[in-house]
Amino acid sequence: MSSLVEGNKLSLSNYLETLVIIAFLSFAIGLYWRFKFRSRYLAAELEETRQMNEQLKKFQTLNTGAPRQTEDDLPIGDTDQDSQITLEGTTNEHVTLDISDLLYIEAVGNYVKVCKLQGNEAHANMLRATMKQMEDALEAYPMIVRCHRAFMVNLAQVEQISSNSRAMQLVMRHSHDAIPVSRSNVNKLKELLG
Repeated sequence: MSSLVEGNKLSLSNYLETLVIIAFLSFAIGLYWRFKFRSRYLAAELEETRQMNEQLKKFQTLNTGAPRQTEDDLPIGDTDQDSQITLEGTTNEHVTLDISDLLYIEAVGNYVKVCKLQGNEAHANMLRATMKQMEDALEAYPMIVRCHRAFMVNLAQVEQISSNSRAMQLVMRHSHDAIPVSRSNVNKLKELLG
């Protein structure tokens, strides 16, 4: 065909120019669709986070840090919130606190960091213990949940739930620490608040 039309020869520069135009158009179309669907995804995620914050506020008003009477009971709302508990480590160390003052517990190597309120400030104590030991000791308290492999939180002390495309976090009162929620525990947290 190129021999029939004068000047209709395929040159390397024409070929490369066509490839660049096709690549640019593909990139532009892909970018458009990515942002179009990403904005929908982010809007849905923002709405879900807003609903979870509302559910958290309702959950906090209905429940206290008081222990359950039996394993099958739902959290009780009319009991003494200032119940004392002593958390013990594998050595002679222990921490005694009001359960309502517990902010969170974090695993740090062979230790756990117990973050609690003293006055209106957050203070931390270290115990040589495992998260499993802490989970067993606090099993009777419905407001204290495991949200991550390395964290347990007191939901009564959560100021808000924040979320972005990568992760969900619980922002704690008084310390404003952001506690991560692992993907495997997000649904458990939603069910508890729902």
